[in-house]
Amino acid sequence: VADSLPEGTGRKDPIVLFGAWFREASDAGLYLPEAMTLATCTADGHPSARMVLLKQFDARGFVFYTNFGSRKSAQLSESPHAALVLHWATLERQVRIEGTVAKVETEEAAAYFRTRPRGSRIGAWASRQSKPLPDKSALEARVKALEHRFRDREVPLPPFWGGWRVRPARMEFWQGRPDRLHDRLVFVRRGHAWETHRLYP
Repeated sequence: VADSLPEGTGRKDPIVLFGAWFREASDAGLYLPEAMTLATCTADGHPSARMVLLKQFDARGFVFYTNFGSRKSAQLSESPHAALVLHWATLERQVRIEGTVAKVETEEAAAYFRTRPRGSRIGAWASRQSKPLPDKSALEARVKALEHRFRDREVPLPPFWGGWRVRPARMEFWQGRPDRLHDRLVFVRRGHAWETHRLYP
């Protein structure tokens, strides 16, 4: 069983604590420790959730990438708030993040896009994400056409693809303990500082 959470104080930085937990999840050899649930909402209050991959995080927030024509992007454009959950069952740990969202700068998205395997870059161009697909052959044909189009050059960042950054306003760290007496430590942003306190299990 992992250690208990530290005492909450105004000097604690939740991004630093998250970084330590994320490294420990990665070092533990967990499959896709970067997998997280992303919850969004339409302008009239209908929620939806799906799994995405955390690609970057720092003091500015938590970044994932997607097609801007996707359902998730449409909802984030309508209602620029989101919630994230990362759950590492083997370590009995969970992190919940809530905040506002904004698109990642194009230059930053392009730099990340260049690190993706060529096939994934072609796939980003080929997918009309969340739109109806007549049959698999239609997607395969699009991939083949794009492979021909980009056969002698780098695959550039699509104009309809990029990143969203969730700027956290609230972060909760959950550590499982015996007898379901779990540790919960919450951080709430107050201006440029964080207010922290523990929660009952």
